[in-house]
Amino acid sequence: MDLGIRGRRAIVCGASKGLGKGCALALANEGLELLITARGLDALESTAHEIRTSTGATVKTVAADIATPEGRQAVLAAMPAPDILVNNAGGPPPGDFREWDRDAWIAALDANMLAPIELIRATVDGMIARKFGRIVNITSSAVKSPIDFLGLSNGARLGLTGFVAGLSRQIVKHNVTINALLPGFHATDRILMGFAVLGKRSGKTADEARDAMLQQVPAGRFGTIEEFGQACAFLCGANAGFMTGQNLLLDGGAFTGTLG
Repeated sequence: MDLGIRGRRAIVCGASKGLGKGCALALANEGLELLITARGLDALESTAHEIRTSTGATVKTVAADIATPEGRQAVLAAMPAPDILVNNAGGPPPGDFREWDRDAWIAALDANMLAPIELIRATVDGMIARKFGRIVNITSSAVKSPIDFLGLSNGARLGLTGFVAGLSRQIVKHNVTINALLPGFHATDRILMGFAVLGKRSGKTADEARDAMLQQVPAGRFGTIEEFGQACAFLCGANAGFMTGQNLLLDGGAFTGTLG
């Protein structure tokens, strides 16, 4: 399926591994010019090399922390006029809310709410002027069904979701859309950390916690970064302009609400 975006330019954040990497790979396969960013230089360069080799795409890299003004400035200097923006950042640490002080909350908001908003603010008017723009925010299934030990993530990501709900409907007439992908349990480094936390809280081993988590997924498996990336690429497609302000679950059926 040709998504009609060959030759477009895309910024993909948090793209050195995990879900961001899956999105970058999928967009590269559609013939886009990419700028991928993450904090770790070595992993970022390794991923860029892998994408270039497997797809032939042009891939720029900027090692930066997009939660900081300096990091965002570096990214936008390297690609100031993207057609597509994929906002993604590692989630804040799990734990008990009694352990989180103001600094912990501010860090979570900076990474998972305010940084995406700032990147949208910096790029959306150019998209409007060019009459094409696709913004995808990678949030979490916790937006629809909160996860008790991920309270920082629950709060910050829901704040971003609320903001986007209004903005997305203001700009869609210009063929600029904003949607969110809500991952459930995917085979990434973050879920491995979750096994350890859950095991510690429940007196189980990490493997036992993994098995218990897997039982919550009707698909009987964890998601892959490749299938997640394909969903992202679809939302970025030229023919996806009538879909905006949506929060799409990719959770193997784990959320049991009748209307998703």
